[in-house]
Amino acid sequence: MVDGPRGGADTPSREYADDQGTLFPDSAFPDSALAGIASDELVGFRGPAACQIAGISYRQLDYWARTSLVVPSIRGATGSGTHRLYSFKDVLVLKVVKRLLDTGISLHNIRLAVEYLRRRGVHDLARITLFSDGTTVYECTSTEEVVDLLQGGQGVFGIAVSGAIREIAGTIREFPAERADGGAVDASPEDELTKRRRTRRIS
Repeated sequence: MVDGPRGGADTPSREYADDQGTLFPDSAFPDSALAGIASDELVGFRGPAACQIAGISYRQLDYWARTSLVVPSIRGATGSGTHRLYSFKDVLVLKVVKRLLDTGISLHNIRLAVEYLRRRGVHDLARITLFSDGTTVYECTSTEEVVDLLQGGQGVFGIAVSGAIREIAGTIREFPAERADGGAVDASPEDELTKRRRTRRIS
C-alpha cells in the first residue's frame, strides 16, 4: 500500500533540512523541452528505448506489460507490426518500479504503489519522495514528514522521484521519441536567453 503524508513531527533541525532539501525540489526538469515532453500525452518512446532509459531489460518490460504492472498509456501492442509507446510518466514509473523491486518490496505493494503513481501528474510526482520499510510504501512531500517517519524507529529507504527524473533527463535525448499522431517531436533544450537571441536574429 501507499500511505499518504505523515504529519505531527517536530520541526527538523536546519542541518537536516539543508541536507534533505534536494529531495523536494521546485522543479526536476532541467529545461522547457523536457518538461514539454513530460507533459505531452501523445509523445512517447518505443519499448526498446523505454528499457534503455529506465534501466530495465526488455524481458522485464514485456512481462510487466503482459501482467498489467506497467502498461503503455499511449499505445499498446495490438497486433503484428504495432509497437508499444510509453509516455514519459510511464518510463518514470518503470524506473521507480525497478528500484522498488531491487529493494525487496513485494509485488503486491508495488502494484498498489503503481496505481497511486498513475493517479498523479508527472509534475506532482517530481515533488514526492517514496519511503519504504520493506513492507509498506509511504509518500513524503516535506522534510517534516521524513523526520516523522524516521522517528518511528524502523529502518527505511527512500526514492526521490525527482532524482529518477533527473537520471532519465540525462539519457532521454539519446533515444528517439515519437508522437502517436505522427507529428514531429521537438526535444531540443532551449533556455530563455537562447530564445531571446533567436528572436532578435529573426527580427
